[in-house]
Amino acid sequence: MVDTKTITVTVNNEEYTSTVNVRKNLIDYLREDLGLTGSHVGCEHGVCGACTLDMNGQTVRSCLILAVQADGMEITTIEGLPSEGIAEELKKSFAKNNALQCGYCTPGMLSSALEYLNNGGRANKEEIRRHISGNYCRCTGYQAIVEAIYDVAENGVSK
Repeated sequence: MVDTKTITVTVNNEEYTSTVNVRKNLIDYLREDLGLTGSHVGCEHGVCGACTLDMNGQTVRSCLILAVQADGMEITTIEGLPSEGIAEELKKSFAKNNALQCGYCTPGMLSSALEYLNNGGRANKEEIRRHISGNYCRCTGYQAIVEAIYDVAENGVSK
């Protein structure tokens, strides 16, 4: 017998009520049940950062959270990032600085970068590196990503 629970979550400003297996993790719920495949599954151990997204204003590793733990929460995935302000400037800066490469880490990197800047992160490359250190990227060597975040921090775009 599979244990299930009904949850209600707000994802990208849209409310969903679903009955889920109590053992299903959040990333699988988002991808399989809601069809939001922008956030990626990497290591499934919370190490790589590919599944990083915003939950109630903080970045989380969605592979480490059960969907039932997200009941009542507000979640923003890569699909729900605003098309204005800091989020839009980050997207443009990632493209301009060639920080995208294969794109697998990009959703998690953007979520981490947005958290950094929204929390008053400065144009300081060492601080930026420290903040994104939980997100693995095998393609860029990180320099382009750091530059992209630095450029937005330096220009002081408002939220």
